[in-house]
Amino acid sequence: MKKPRIAMLSEHASPLALLGGEDAGGQNVYVSEVSTNVSALGFQVDVFTRQDSEKAQEINEWAKGVRVINLRAGPATFLKKDELWVHMPQFYDSLLSFAHKQRIKYDLIHANFWMSGSVACDLRREWAVPFVEIFHALGRIKRLYQGEADTSPEDRIDVENRVVDTADVIIAQCPAEKEELVELYGADEERISIVPSAVDTDVFKPVPKRQARKTLGLNPNDKILVYVGRLLPRKAIDDIVYALAILAQRTPRVPRLLIVGGETEHVSPENHEEVRRLAGIAASLGVGHLLTFIGRRRHVVLKYYYSAADVCVSTPWYEPFGLVPLEAMACGTPMVVSEVGGMKFTVQDGKTGFHVPPKDPAALAAKLELLLNDGILRETMGRRARERVQESFTWRQVAKRMALIYDQLLSAQLARDRVPGAHEAGYASFGPASFGQDL
Repeated sequence: MKKPRIAMLSEHASPLALLGGEDAGGQNVYVSEVSTNVSALGFQVDVFTRQDSEKAQEINEWAKGVRVINLRAGPATFLKKDELWVHMPQFYDSLLSFAHKQRIKYDLIHANFWMSGSVACDLRREWAVPFVEIFHALGRIKRLYQGEADTSPEDRIDVENRVVDTADVIIAQCPAEKEELVELYGADEERISIVPSAVDTDVFKPVPKRQARKTLGLNPNDKILVYVGRLLPRKAIDDIVYALAILAQRTPRVPRLLIVGGETEHVSPENHEEVRRLAGIAASLGVGHLLTFIGRRRHVVLKYYYSAADVCVSTPWYEPFGLVPLEAMACGTPMVVSEVGGMKFTVQDGKTGFHVPPKDPAALAAKLELLLNDGILRETMGRRARERVQESFTWRQVAKRMALIYDQLLSAQLARDRVPGAHEAGYASFGPASFGQDL
């Protein structure tokens, strides 16, 4: 039996990219894991991304049943994602040309981010096939939180409105995102399905704390906080530094803060603006000696940092979903997170960690102090955290849910093709009653 072909669109986030670099992060992981895991369930997947190097091959075998296709769209060099919008017409033309030359007929489109969503709207019309959209972040929310600092193209929200109106199914990664889609974009609830991102529990798993610290050359007796993620102002790492200064006034055993992330393996105030800003804040508060900037680390190493930590902390004032809490929880480490986006969904307040209001260092310091001073609480929360991930947030579970959505759409497409004039009627009337049966 012929395997259905999925065109997975991800203009700026390729599985081939190094994770942790500029504009490389959670979406890269999502595209890689979803495509790989759904292919194991009987689909053939071509991931279409933008060629960002002259040395990049057009066709790359990524995994069994999965290829990564580099399309020409603008100069073959790295561009920030907000600079790519003007190149999307060429991305569309290159994709059509590839499918024509390869004589491939795709059965379904799965688009990631709003720019790929725009391309998918046109492909849906050209190919007459269903279209699944996941935004990863919403322009209206980004504008709300970032204001004048938002560098998104002016067209973004208008394009998102078109994508919301056109997509057959919209994937929301958490209940908060579903509410935002309905309230801010007027999305049809019946075409929204909550399917969260996930984590590889074979990669992210607990390592005995003493062993993890020995591997990293850390003092086994220190109190240690770990932040993992990109070094951006919206990640609010400065709030963690302010909380650290509050703790320094309250307790003789002040924790160290390891900051893991950046575009390179070695970051310093000399080569990174955000590191310079954070180091300056820490110095002014008298806690500069407690910060260590680790730089970017690969996933196979990150489990040691998560496991070495007494507490992992992430308090951005804006975060659509956030994979770091899942990674830390999979390693059996409790989280303290700001109560925003997907993190208030993945981290159970009082069970697998704590929620704190964003931009509130005092509240953050109080929860950190509670966890740092109570080893039994840390152990209990860490165990529950690992259990929660295994129960609800594995890529295999996500892939099964996505495969079900694909199958529903493909069945609806088959019925549609059998009905005269159905092409003009649209997909919704041939689909299931609702895609809102959430994971």
